Amino acid sequence: MPDNDTRPAPSLIVMLTHNDYTADNAEEIFEQCRDTEALYWGFKELPLPETRMKDLYRRMKECGKTTVLEVVGYDEAAGLNGARLAARCGCDMLMGTRFFPSIARFCRDHGLRYLPFVGTITGRPSVLTGAIDSIIAEARAALEGGADGIDLLGYRYEGDAVALNKAVTRDIKADVCIAGSVDSYSRLDEIREAAPRFFTIGSAFFNHRFGTDFPTQINNVCRYFR
Repeated sequence: MPDNDTRPAPSLIVMLTHNDYTADNAEEIFEQCRDTEALYWGFKELPLPETRMKDLYRRMKECGKTTVLEVVGYDEAAGLNGARLAARCGCDMLMGTRFFPSIARFCRDHGLRYLPFVGTITGRPSVLTGAIDSIIAEARAALEGGADGIDLLGYRYEGDAVALNKAVTRDIKADVCIAGSVDSYSRLDEIREAAPRFFTIGSAFFNHRFGTDFPTQINNVCRYFR
């Protein structure tokens, strides 16, 4: 970031997910990493049973973490189901889904921060398409409709990801999370320059892109932004 930029350094959200699904040993990984520098933790809506999700989120909050559920569902029904699940689990933030006013209202009424996906999104793992100007317009409309920020699948974009990330973080005056496929130090450098509020890493930790073990990798990434 430029020296005169007053925005905070981007914060890592550790996602206990691999290929857009929650790892079966998510609880074990969190216990190994609970004392790392990462303050934001989350996972996806599938495939853990709800009882395990609730227990894991409760444990995260006991350890002072801010909690996130990211929902890979693109219609209103899937998004509302994900929001209800997040509320039952006591999450702090719902990410993903597509923007719908009904989801924004539910999140507001249940104390959830809401950062929906923007752009044309398909598949799982998700792929993002669309013109940059259209993605920005959709983000503005979501914020006007009650979203708290934007979940941007920047490195899943079938276009110029660097240009997209910079344009969205420049033009959107709200929290932006760059999510998905952050898997190298060169991409961390690009994130530093774009300066979103958050970014997620999940699969890259499982693939040892930032070190040998989970705790070391998480601290390596957190310290890279100091």
